[in-house]
Amino acid sequence: MTIFRTEKMKIRESGMPDEDVWKGFFEPAKILKMLCLDDKVVDAADFGCGYGTFTIPAAKTIKGKVYAIDIEPEMIEITEQKAKAENLMNVEAVLRDFISEGSGLEDESVDYTILANILHVEEPEKLLREAYRILRHNGKVVIIHWNYDPATPRGPPMEIRPTPEKCIEWAISSGFSNPDKYDLKPYHYGIVLSKEG
Repeated sequence: MTIFRTEKMKIRESGMPDEDVWKGFFEPAKILKMLCLDDKVVDAADFGCGYGTFTIPAAKTIKGKVYAIDIEPEMIEITEQKAKAENLMNVEAVLRDFISEGSGLEDESVDYTILANILHVEEPEKLLREAYRILRHNGKVVIIHWNYDPATPRGPPMEIRPTPEKCIEWAISSGFSNPDKYDLKPYHYGIVLSKEG
């Protein structure tokens, strides 16, 4: 696994809980299957991979490589350790400020991109355009975010938390089409959009 080091720039507060708490919010493999990830996908990118919550099940499903990108060295280390523990040789951990510098991946190099709990960044369309750039034709971007509801136990402040409608608007303005929305109970929603071929 390769790590690229760059200068760090923090994104706005996300309300990221400890891993033990985080585990209770998701059934990642089930969610990814619902959001169109299957063994026909060759390569994927997970922007803001965190604890590897979606990276690890994605790596077990797809044919090729998962690029797990995060700005936090601790998150990269945790994801790498999990990949090694699962004997997954197709996880490439990338330490990078992808918000300001992009992913560093080639144009049209992946089939599936994961943007989980991250579109509260200051320039969400910039991130969506980067996802669009690296996707192959007919590739998919998956947006997962906290419900727009102050009753959620975690998540970014409501004033920067995007609604599903706003995420769809940003994604369409970035070139994506055919949005499908999913209720990821209890606290999240999911959206899948396509890069038309």
